Amino acid sequence: MKLAVMQPYFFPYLGYYQLVSAVDMFAFYDDVNYIKNGWINRNRVLMNGEPRYITVPLHGASPNRKILEIDIDSHGKWKTVMMKTIMHAYSKAPFKQEILPVISEVIDCPPTSIAEMAMNSVTRICDYLGIHGNFIETSRKFANAHLSGQERIIDICKTANATTYINPMGGISLYSSTDFTAEQIELLFIQPGDIRYTQRCKEFVPWLSIIDVLMNTGKDGTNELIGEYSLVAQ
Repeated sequence: MKLAVMQPYFFPYLGYYQLVSAVDMFAFYDDVNYIKNGWINRNRVLMNGEPRYITVPLHGASPNRKILEIDIDSHGKWKTVMMKTIMHAYSKAPFKQEILPVISEVIDCPPTSIAEMAMNSVTRICDYLGIHGNFIETSRKFANAHLSGQERIIDICKTANATTYINPMGGISLYSSTDFTAEQIELLFIQPGDIRYTQRCKEFVPWLSIIDVLMNTGKDGTNELIGEYSLVAQ
């Protein structure tokens, strides 16, 4: 059984969905500390040829609190503003009519925590694309928050009876294949291909939110790009 563990991100980039598609179980790492200026409550879309952040405002966000403990700021009209930003950014996108209702469904839904909203942004897009992920929150299934780093990941793998752990390439320096092998767990890393698709700008801007991919390539094109990866050992 292949397993991946990642913090819940808000409409994350294509590589996140590649990771979901590569595993049998995907665990949202929701009971680790919030990362300021990361991807938990924001991402980037393309507006007038330039990347622009869309951000979910938070109440009481702190790196000393767990992701699942942080609430969304319920004041203001940020949902309306965010949808208008996305609609303006992709007013001429070829697949806007079919994608906008999916995006709106996530933004307009009523969760109070950023963990829930970020997880919804992943699971709703996967549902739309036909990616049938087996999702679980680490806070619900694994009673090991006292552990950290590689030790905790190995414990999660053992508890879930995972035989393979897959991680993005960015974490290749964080783990030891020797330590995983000692626990009879294969350690692999997902390497995205040379992802390119048509954008309305002079030079291609990589690794924007999945929103950009969907707007420009649609369901079928996005699924094709999700399949462009390889799994490599350390």
